[in-house]
Amino acid sequence: MGILNKVFDLNKRELKRLDKLANLIDGLATETERLTDDQLREKTEEFKARYQKGETLDDLLVEAFAVVREGARRVLGLYPYHVQLMGGVSLHEGNISEMKTGEGKTLTATMPVYLNALSGKGVHVVTVNEYLASRDATEMGQLYEFLGLTVGLNLNSMDSTEKQEAYAADITYGTNNEFGFDYLRDNMVLYKEQKVQRPLFFGVIDEVDSILIDEARTPLIISGSAQKSAVLYIQANAFVRTLTKEKDYTYDEKTKGVMLTEEGISKAEKAFGIENLFDMTHVTLNHHINQALKANVSMHLDVDYVVQDGEIVIVDQFTGRLMKGRRYSEGLHQAIEAKEGVEIQNESQTMATITFQNYFRMYEKLAGMTGTAKTEEEEFRNIYNMNVIVIPTNRPIVRDDRADLIYASMEGKFRAVVEDIAERHGKGQPVLVGTVAIETSELISRLLIKKGVRHNVLNAKNHAREAEIIAEAGHQGSVTIATNMAGRGTDIKLGEGVKELGGLAVIGTERHESRRIDNQLRGRSGRQGDPGVTQFYLSMEDELMRRFGSDNMKTMMTRLGMYDYQPIKIKML
Repeated sequence: MGILNKVFDLNKRELKRLDKLANLIDGLATETERLTDDQLREKTEEFKARYQKGETLDDLLVEAFAVVREGARRVLGLYPYHVQLMGGVSLHEGNISEMKTGEGKTLTATMPVYLNALSGKGVHVVTVNEYLASRDATEMGQLYEFLGLTVGLNLNSMDSTEKQEAYAADITYGTNNEFGFDYLRDNMVLYKEQKVQRPLFFGVIDEVDSILIDEARTPLIISGSAQKSAVLYIQANAFVRTLTKEKDYTYDEKTKGVMLTEEGISKAEKAFGIENLFDMTHVTLNHHINQALKANVSMHLDVDYVVQDGEIVIVDQFTGRLMKGRRYSEGLHQAIEAKEGVEIQNESQTMATITFQNYFRMYEKLAGMTGTAKTEEEEFRNIYNMNVIVIPTNRPIVRDDRADLIYASMEGKFRAVVEDIAERHGKGQPVLVGTVAIETSELISRLLIKKGVRHNVLNAKNHAREAEIIAEAGHQGSVTIATNMAGRGTDIKLGEGVKELGGLAVIGTERHESRRIDNQLRGRSGRQGDPGVTQFYLSMEDELMRRFGSDNMKTMMTRLGMYDYQPIKIKML
């Protein structure tokens, strides 16, 4: 308890200090309000000049924040709350501001971004996908341009001249992938004039836990093509298809590891006409067989990847989005191509590589925002030297988070989910259904069609209509089924009369292996003091339950005479 108190005291102390600074900014409100638009704009030049003469950004903080706040009121019609000022200061100090969903993280970031851009060294605002990067660059860009700063948007489709322009701006928006790959490409050019990035100064990362924790070890790899060996992939795939589980190979659900048994090994030696599969001369063949096993047993269509236009495209397990242009390494991608019968691409060799963790540690100062970071505080502190400051909500949260309902079988669970959706839909309450995989979202869609419930499906296969689907998701009677895509950064605004119906209902059809992803989904409902309800449905047959030992629990449920239409509701579980 002593340690816990210390942690909370630290947060309390920090909040006290941030509160004082926010009060000082509040104190300048009336004075700043009196300025004309031109005078407000001139403040930017004044701040820049004072910085050049030796004042620090900390000296300018209170005045600069007051200017952005007033600018936001005039341009965006939004006026940052007291808690947003506190979050902004914490970001400027290179920390992580944990702000609950719906507390306006995007607006909070404008203040530290503006302040640091005054240095002229360039500020990078990093988001998880291009949809959010373009949205924020356009919306918040109006504010920065009004105050006399330049804004650049760094997209995957740009050539190096366009990229140089984007990076030369005071503030540059883009995705973590794009910033990282630009860094790698800059290290492969021959002349320094061909580089696109300037030295890395200040980065503000939106959804910081997703980028610095979930994807931290994801290597960014630039590769050139190597030799082609499609024949062996096809042979290995054909051989693996003849094997039976348990008899010829074993599969461990927890680690997703697949191994040949003694019998499987003899089959392989017979099939390829060799004496010893583990001989040095057969290393390549052994590797191909292992990758074919992995592709056939542990990688699933419409869960881990989709087939699109004759290509295998990876689905990001954290965001539910398609990762075009990314490929699995070490021949796994080719093995999946053989499995799905599409054209097998050339193998590749690595020319340059870096992980997100190493890339982002090169910034002089790094800050981040998310609704869910406290659980990973230690990791942030040890690896990135960032503290997590929990910023209080502007209005108390009144959302009703219900305990999970656990069913014996998947069939029973989905039946209950569809009943719940239909009942809420009948009353006109909007429903957002969260699924972990594309195939689950399609299954629920089929069940709802049978029930005659009109709905929208948002997954990596039809992300083109994303903005439109999200805009309608909070309206009366709307039902939206979404993979993790709708879990981050999307603001679902409630339509007319929805508050009286209980706000947005969020239904989770299974638990994600990362608790933060579930919290992100919950946070779509009950924003800014709105009502809302969230409920997760689980079954003993869910992958997560299977992986973490539920055989004895399943037996227990049967022994207790638990039927399929009867859920258990025990918080402890």
